[in-house]
Amino acid sequence: MLLSVNTFVSLDMVMQGPGSPDEDERHGFDRGGWLVPHTSDESNAVVDGWYRQADAILLGRTTFEMMREYWSEVTNPDDLVATALNNWQKYVVSTTMTDEEAAWGPTTVLRGDPIDAVRTLKQERGRELQVHGSWQLARTLHDAGLVDIYRLLIAPVYVGDGKRLFADGGVPATFSASPDESIILPNGVVSLVLRPRRTGEVEVGAYHVAEGVRGESV
Repeated sequence: MLLSVNTFVSLDMVMQGPGSPDEDERHGFDRGGWLVPHTSDESNAVVDGWYRQADAILLGRTTFEMMREYWSEVTNPDDLVATALNNWQKYVVSTTMTDEEAAWGPTTVLRGDPIDAVRTLKQERGRELQVHGSWQLARTLHDAGLVDIYRLLIAPVYVGDGKRLFADGGVPATFSASPDESIILPNGVVSLVLRPRRTGEVEVGAYHVAEGVRGESV
């Protein structure tokens, strides 16, 4: 399976607490709910498209618990996201969660090294193992070079504080983006699909002038 990270981010790459003011107040975060004014039928359709490509969902414990509290209450059979989260195979990374605490549809607790566990899961047949939210887990998998696809919904808002998808200290990487997969929605939200092209270093180049002509070299 491919491993994808699917998440909502602000212009400054904050991914903490997009859905409500009290969704995730850890470390004094008081700017939650920043995504909601920018959602639309078009952005909901993009998210549905993410889940249509999933065979299993991979979450960190905190995101798992927050999602379970909300999505377990959504019983509309026509809601694709609710159907996926309530009924499809989920994996939750935790060293302390019991099987009883993980009771939410078919869920398996990954208690060992998450990098080794994810490497093993990626070898299974299927389309995608999808990470949703799960800031710390996403960062760990990025630094290990395990992420194959990033799907981001970028809201036109600068939050200014909070946990960031690409925060300082991470492993550098260069990405490619397909214009056929990335679109600007009517309300200004950007749906961006990225694939790591090189992890561990940033591709660099230089601008130069030769005989009065501006050019660049990589």
